[in-house]
Amino acid sequence: MVMDVISIGDVTEDVFVEVTPVASVHCRSKGECYLDLKFGTKLAIERVDKLIGGNAGNVAIGSRRLGLRSAIYSEVGDDTQGKRLLQSFLDDHVSVRYFRLKKREKTNYSVVLHYKGERTILVHHEQRHYCFPSLEKARYVYLTSMSQGSERIFLPLRRYLKKTGVQLGFNPGTHQLRLGLSYLKPLLRVTKILFVNVEEAQTLLRTQNKGLPFLLRELHHQGPKIVVISDGPQGSYTYDGKKLYYCPIYDVPVVERTGCGDSYATGFLSAIAYGKTVIEAMKWGTVNAASVIQQVGPQAGLIQQSLLQKILKANTLFQVRTFHEKEVTKNRLYKPAKYTSF
Repeated sequence: MVMDVISIGDVTEDVFVEVTPVASVHCRSKGECYLDLKFGTKLAIERVDKLIGGNAGNVAIGSRRLGLRSAIYSEVGDDTQGKRLLQSFLDDHVSVRYFRLKKREKTNYSVVLHYKGERTILVHHEQRHYCFPSLEKARYVYLTSMSQGSERIFLPLRRYLKKTGVQLGFNPGTHQLRLGLSYLKPLLRVTKILFVNVEEAQTLLRTQNKGLPFLLRELHHQGPKIVVISDGPQGSYTYDGKKLYYCPIYDVPVVERTGCGDSYATGFLSAIAYGKTVIEAMKWGTVNAASVIQQVGPQAGLIQQSLLQKILKANTLFQVRTFHEKEVTKNRLYKPAKYTSF
């Protein structure tokens, strides 16, 4: 059986701590805000959730819930946390053929401090000696965040893509972005869909320019056939080499934003795998993200295809539009309406 999507990347055990009752936020300047916790004391918190996380795991489970045959390649410690991660994929019927429990190694761990819908994430990645597995043929591979040393899989991955004709979705993580554009360029040239946010796009291109048309076109010039840039509450933007597209957010109450980008990429990639258009893919990604941010953690809200289709059918005002390079993007693109709730 040919897999639809094989996700490649690190997975983690995440502890979500709601600090709303004991913390506050102050902003030094526009867009630069800080979470304040009283130093040198014990603070009583009301809610802690121990959940499964990691970009690759979120996409593997999310694409499976959307009806695709999904597998994951990830390496974790042969410990209690690693076995919990393994069981979570089995529970969601994700193939664990390439999931590795490594003896004498530990599983990655994160602490997520969430406050009134926003969050700060404390991440610890274990050092890995990655070994690219002998992957079966699939329709898509999704490569995302991995720790230092993961660059050793780039060459065998490119060989695999060339040999099999498998399409690549790429959402570079922090370490991969630090490698720089010149190092990533051979991978970008074989990428079908590139997923980044505005800040990641600027980092890759080494530019302060925040203009969405500029960022989309410049990244497309590096090789990806489709470039997708998310911009938080401002919505998402896509360039397919012909047209620039804009999709507003699907306006819902926000509980916690972890996994928003992963769920968007999941919906977008899954729609493309089903043969949908870019416009439909942006809607799928946006609705999936809207579902995720209404719950704590990156996976609880990952949507089933039947509900996604029902939401889109009930909300004909939710539309993607094309825009022109000369438009002042954030001022002239329309704002989201209030849509039917989930």
